[in-house]
Amino acid sequence: MPNEMFMPVVVMIRHAQSEWNREGRFTGWADPGLTEVGEAEAVRAGQLLARRGLHFDAAYTSRLARARQTAETVLRLSGDADVPLVADWRLNERHYGALQGEDKAAMTARVGEHQVWRWRRGYLDRPPAMTADDPHHPARDARMADIDPAERPNGESLADTRRRVTGFWDTEIVPQIRAGRRLLIASHGNTLRALIMALDGMQQDQVEAFEIPTGVPILYVFSASGEPIGWHYLDPTADGLRAA
Repeated sequence: MPNEMFMPVVVMIRHAQSEWNREGRFTGWADPGLTEVGEAEAVRAGQLLARRGLHFDAAYTSRLARARQTAETVLRLSGDADVPLVADWRLNERHYGALQGEDKAAMTARVGEHQVWRWRRGYLDRPPAMTADDPHHPARDARMADIDPAERPNGESLADTRRRVTGFWDTEIVPQIRAGRRLLIASHGNTLRALIMALDGMQQDQVEAFEIPTGVPILYVFSASGEPIGWHYLDPTADGLRAA
């Protein structure tokens, strides 16, 4: 791979471990914070970037606390605390509809392992929709009030998530890559899976098997025209998860 010190780069990171990651619950747009383990993961990520001498011109995150907390910690530890951090809803986690807050193990016992696997990993499979009167519906969330109602989800497939995150990528990120800027994106597992699927040209069966660990920076290198060249984890112990 070309020397990233002389190439446009985007560092992507899935938020560090959240309280609901630890508890094994469907999270989606719910807003739990980081665990102590998650806070330590975010610190380690920032230290990895600092050791590589990587600094950023701009940073992006979702509107969810676990991603924002991860981004803020990474920027502080990498020496970039003053870099603007923009929160964009299109970087939110996949919306898990009526499954949000449900225990994954209990749901597996109720509907079977295959159905839960399809909801979690299937590219085209949507979860049961969240009803409009649900108190956790995005329409009732002040943080999401500016989202066009036609775009506001009540349950998304990975394909739906891909459409919104690639829209964000094309409008917000590609012009900055072409300008040679270095960017941080702190987002969520499904959102980054969908984005990397688009950038790498993955097939559906590949992305269904693709996992991204919490709190591990991914260094993505691009050409001056914005074409992806390749990526790798900055933590070498995570490399084996690339094809997991």
